[in-house]
Parts: sequence; structure tokens; C-alpha cells
Amino acid sequence: MSIATDHLITADELLQMPDDGIRRELVRGEVIETMPPGGIHGDIALELGMRLRAWARAGGHGYCGVEAGFRLARNPDTVRGPDVAFVSAARIPATGILVGFWEQAPDLAVEIVSPTETAEEVQAKVTDYLTAGARLVWVIYPRQQQVVAHTPDGVGRTFRTTDTLAQPALLPGFACPVAALFPA
Repeated sequence: MSIATDHLITADELLQMPDDGIRRELVRGEVIETMPPGGIHGDIALELGMRLRAWARAGGHGYCGVEAGFRLARNPDTVRGPDVAFVSAARIPATGILVGFWEQAPDLAVEIVSPTETAEEVQAKVTDYLTAGARLVWVIYPRQQQVVAHTPDGVGRTFRTTDTLAQPALLPGFACPVAALFPA
């Protein structure tokens, strides 16, 4: 649901909004409120996030977090909060992890599709991440129990429960059985 305002909102204004438990993103200056995710969504985000974070920390590969805001565009501003994100160590600012929004796209953005999301909404998120410089977007479909990988070159790949998620060029040594993401 979008919030009607008489002007476009900036990322700085979004950051100043009250922390009232409502999840918000900013899409081309328009504030979008979303429902809290359901249980399966949270379970998948936690499972993948823990695996990515353990890999990232063990090898000094970078940052892994959940629902962190990334400023993907300016004038008008777009801030997205992927369900899980990875930023390589080489792209973490010298000052360290930020208190506010990241000023770049993540290297990997993960979106877990909610039952109420449309295909157009999901594709808009993928496009925003890739246009802003993400190297990989994983879209997880809980109902189908599959993951679709999107890359800037437009070549996609679908991973099913018999496959293992891996992207050696971006995530060297990381591997996660797709079946492990979905509750039994």
C-alpha cells in the first residue's frame, strides 16, 4: 500500500519516519507499506541468512544481513530492503557497516515471494536491484519450493529442491541445498 503525500519523499525523510513496526520501502519517491511476512517467509529468510552469514564471517567475505535498507536510486530516491542481502568485503565502506541505509546495491539481494505479491511487483524489485548494480538476485518461491537466479546479463536459472544454490564467482565456497530452505 502506498502512502499519499503532496511531494516525493527522500531516503533521508524515510529514515526519519517513526519506528512503529510498519515495514516501508521507498520506490521512486513514493512510500510503500507492506504487511509483515508470514511464518514460512521468516523461516526461509532465517535459514538462508544464517548460512550466508556463517560463510561470510568464516571466510571474511563480507556482510550478510536481513531487511537492511539499500538506496538504489536518487532523485527520486528508491530504497529497498531485501529479505536477505550480501555485500562483499571489498564494497564495505572503510567506516564499516552503516547505521542508516547502504548507499549502494547489495552484491546479492534475496527476495522471498509473499502470497500477496504480484509477478509485476517481484519483477520491479529484481529490475531495481540489477539496475542499481546488484550482481545477483535470488527470488525464492515458497509455494513452488524453488529459487530463480537473476543476473545483469539477463540469463536466469531455476534451482529446485534437488539442486544446490551456489554462485562461485560471487560466493566462492558457499553452497546451500535448496531443500534446506523449505520447512519439511
